[in-house]
Amino acid sequence: MDIKRVERISKALSDPSRIKILQSVSKKKTCLYCTEIGDIIDLAQPSISHHLKQLVDADLIISEKEGRSVKYRLNNEVIDDYTKFLTDLKV
Repeated sequence: MDIKRVERISKALSDPSRIKILQSVSKKKTCLYCTEIGDIIDLAQPSISHHLKQLVDADLIISEKEGRSVKYRLNNEVIDDYTKFLTDLKV
């Protein structure tokens, strides 16, 4: 994993709302719809969209359009690579 990618992921994880979104998607196991995220996190829809964009841009979640709705799921491969990078930092 290159340093730019690590930096982008780290910045995405620096916000508590984005961490809550990731936790919510993780608990759901399969996917979480955008409307469900609004029910979980007490933020206005534009703020939720901003946080989701940051997470998608960092490749932490994958968005899939389904009709008029958008569903999100974890990108486990990127999360695994990121945690491996952090683990490798230990002496």
